[in-house]
Amino acid sequence: MENTIQLRPFKSSDAQRLASIANNANISDNLRDGFPHPYTLEHASQFISRTLSADPISIFAIEKDGEHVGNIGLHPESDIYSRTAELGYFVGEDYWGKGIGTEAVRQIVQYGFETMNLIRIHAGVFEYNRGSMRILEKNGFLKEGVSRKRVVKNGKVLDEHQYSIINPKYA
Repeated sequence: MENTIQLRPFKSSDAQRLASIANNANISDNLRDGFPHPYTLEHASQFISRTLSADPISIFAIEKDGEHVGNIGLHPESDIYSRTAELGYFVGEDYWGKGIGTEAVRQIVQYGFETMNLIRIHAGVFEYNRGSMRILEKNGFLKEGVSRKRVVKNGKVLDEHQYSIINPKYA
């Protein structure tokens, strides 16, 4: 696949596009409840403002051919877990199944290991989100296990599949 996927810092002008792609129940159904639905222009503006104040930047817009199509980020942990981060991402539904998520995860893992000097990156995936599991597996994440009945999403009790990847310098 030609590398037409780019991760870039957010710009204030991204708010309208972000609200447009993020205001989708099929996306919010795969994310934590902190990701609102409906997703408004105000939500997008507040989110972008928070990302721009982070140092180092660890949340990015995913672009395909110059168009904002999703978000991806590493959420660093603290204390004894300070060299670990949780991965989160979404791609607009119109772009599912096109390899965008796979390439974006590849790039953010490289960034996390090389720029943020992380040792470990992990992600939790709801039991029904097979596409996200495949994205992680294609990028070398290993399934560490399944946390049975760990989450409640939209009133449903679900298993969460736990994935991680280790920086090759520490493997």
